[in-house]
Amino acid sequence: MPSRRTVEDIIAATEFPRTRGSLSADLRALGVNAGDTVIVHSSLSSLGWVNGGAVAVVQALCDAVTDAGDIVMPTHSNQNSDPADWRRPPVPEGWVETLRTTLPPFDPDLTPTTHMGQIVEVFRRLPGALRSRHPVTSFAAWGRHAETLTGDHAYENCLGEGSPLAHVYDLDGKVLLMGVGYDRNTSFHLAEYRVADTARRTLSLPVADGGRVEWREFEDISDIDDSWLREFGEAFEAGGRVTVGKIGSAESRFFSQRDAVDFAVEWLRQRYGKG
Repeated sequence: MPSRRTVEDIIAATEFPRTRGSLSADLRALGVNAGDTVIVHSSLSSLGWVNGGAVAVVQALCDAVTDAGDIVMPTHSNQNSDPADWRRPPVPEGWVETLRTTLPPFDPDLTPTTHMGQIVEVFRRLPGALRSRHPVTSFAAWGRHAETLTGDHAYENCLGEGSPLAHVYDLDGKVLLMGVGYDRNTSFHLAEYRVADTARRTLSLPVADGGRVEWREFEDISDIDDSWLREFGEAFEAGGRVTVGKIGSAESRFFSQRDAVDFAVEWLRQRYGKG
């Protein structure tokens, strides 16, 4: 695993400091417009040295989209999944029942994200931002359609129909990858739910109920598969449907989520013989 970039490394690689204003200009140059619905995946360190850090990045996104549009980010919290399924690392079998019975209920305002980065952590606390109810794969949204985007996040289809990803699709939203690759593009998983024979299984989720956790069982995809995302992204980009440019120092990509999901459905059917 490559080592994390230090602040000194980032400063040395940045020709001039990035600011809220310069990042807003870069976003507009890439094609982000007022009124757009944009789901964002990002890496703060890839942008170069930013004056104000993640706060300035979130402000720049708001400036570019304005409150006539929407910003959406995944705010996943994997620590709220069933401890019996934990693999990185697993816990002793004798711990599982204790962990299940003492897990704090998911709180959209309080529960932190897991490995989502500083930009996401700042964004979820942005005044006016709303967070969906799913204890593991929640999303936060800010803007005109925030309630629609986050409301009634289906427990049984965490990234499928009834999820914020599907609502972004319905609003003909865009995907913005800031300094991250296609393997971070959660929207591609929506396609897995739209092919007929994706395997499913029963999962236990800790649903908040009156200040306590109630473990309930739901049907969902048996194993969200990330192995195909990078290859698919390259095939999608080769079709000329992706705008590539720089936001700060970060190579970034901007494209229609609907186009990508529709393309992914057909690609999965042809590549893997799915229905």
